Amino acid sequence: MRRWNGWGDEATVVELPANGAAFLAERIGEGQPLPDASLEQVLARVPASRLDAHPLISLDAETRVRHARGQSLPDWLAMREGDFGQFPDGVAFPETPEQIRQLLALAVERDLVVIPYGGGTSVAGHINPQASARPVLTLSLERMSRLLELDEESQIATFGPGASGPQVESQLRARGYTLGHFPQSWELSTLGGWVASRSSGQQSLRYGRIEQLFAGGTLETFTGSMELPTFPASAAGPDLRELVLGSEGRFGVISEVRVRVTRLAERESFYAVFLPSWSQALKGIRSLAQARVPLSMLRLSNAIETETQLALAGHPGQIALLKKYLALRGAGAGKCMLTFGVTGNRAQNAASLKQAKRLLKGFGGVFTGTLLGKKWEHNRFRFPYLRHALWSAGYVVDTLETATDWVNVDSLLGKIESSLRNGLKDEGERVHVFTHLSHVYGEGSSIYTTYVYRPGGSYAEALARWSKLKHAASDVIAQNRGTISHQHGVGRDHAPWLPVEKGPLGMAALRTLAVHFDPEGRLAPGVLLED
Repeated sequence: MRRWNGWGDEATVVELPANGAAFLAERIGEGQPLPDASLEQVLARVPASRLDAHPLISLDAETRVRHARGQSLPDWLAMREGDFGQFPDGVAFPETPEQIRQLLALAVERDLVVIPYGGGTSVAGHINPQASARPVLTLSLERMSRLLELDEESQIATFGPGASGPQVESQLRARGYTLGHFPQSWELSTLGGWVASRSSGQQSLRYGRIEQLFAGGTLETFTGSMELPTFPASAAGPDLRELVLGSEGRFGVISEVRVRVTRLAERESFYAVFLPSWSQALKGIRSLAQARVPLSMLRLSNAIETETQLALAGHPGQIALLKKYLALRGAGAGKCMLTFGVTGNRAQNAASLKQAKRLLKGFGGVFTGTLLGKKWEHNRFRFPYLRHALWSAGYVVDTLETATDWVNVDSLLGKIESSLRNGLKDEGERVHVFTHLSHVYGEGSSIYTTYVYRPGGSYAEALARWSKLKHAASDVIAQNRGTISHQHGVGRDHAPWLPVEKGPLGMAALRTLAVHFDPEGRLAPGVLLED
């Protein structure tokens, strides 16, 4: 069963190795565990619903609890403490586009706020009910998860918007296809959510981001249904798909998604290579991207993330041998691990691997084969579970991400890390910070930073520390030519910084669109655009 107060399935547990706990204690101090609330305690706090009974809507208290929060750090703290704040008054479970339209009509009739809900994996505050004089209806799309059509000649698949990553892939793979979209939240996040938040998958280098995969679909709005036909390309004015991509529920509810799919590859392998320094590693990954070497995935960890990954991997004896071998080959202190994938047929993969090896050897790369690559593949969707292990040990972990041009990557990364590392110095606290580049382009790269800190003596203190760190780092990003989000979306958490990126005219255009599609401001108020 899915956890009500954290990430994923209750049966999945990721342990923190003993040497991993010692590693963190040495860097930021002994952990400070806080007590967790029980589900029973939370249920006792759920107020009576302000909605009348309806066949498509559940008023059940536990259902409302399970749809009240996402997976941001403030959400995590609220769930663990049991202080949720607001709950939806009800949760609707439509099974067809017609039922979505019925529920939107009901919202107008009964003066409701509507929050579209996919997999509940938002880390930016997309799905949290806010205090409102109007009753709040969360609209869960989880029952609209089927593959509706597969056009094998055009390689376009039509899905319900609530299909999770495993549901998308299992239905396609049964027919010999893949979407190839694998965000870290893949286990729980949904196809409609990927479109609404402009998601990026771990193998976007081969398959493309969701904007390359999204071919068309249907958006249900208060002013009617907007159909987006599929074309391989079109010069017929602005692309209306862009009104849906990244709209985050403000303009309407996605009821059908058409995506471009690919035949399953014959072979796929992941490799690890260590480079002697960050400078050499950065040049190497940029060269791979700009030379368009046909790889499916590239991920470069900086020296601190490399050290942290090895410390948290367990098996200290084997890791010590690996470090000794790497040092002998010239990748000692300051080494950076680069993981890459090759996907295709035998000839394609052999050619890609040969090109990657030749290029990276020019930057001092030391190849270690597929063992660490297989480890990455096995654990690629397990990192979110690590938050549980760290929390139990008395540590808080969160991430933030951005993207910028290559000329600015090193500078911006350094400023982000410095902001976080020094963010709690006035409290006498240390923060452990590390970064990787996981989505690369000819023009630039994403920057994905993780930070670990101690919560202090209370939930209020833990949240205040997060707010201080998050706001300072977001200011750095916005003021130094980074996007406020490369892959997580805007939600409420990033909305204050969006005007810096879009400018006055851009913000005015977005607000005009919101009013056009949702004149009374019922859909996801405060998300994307601050109200």
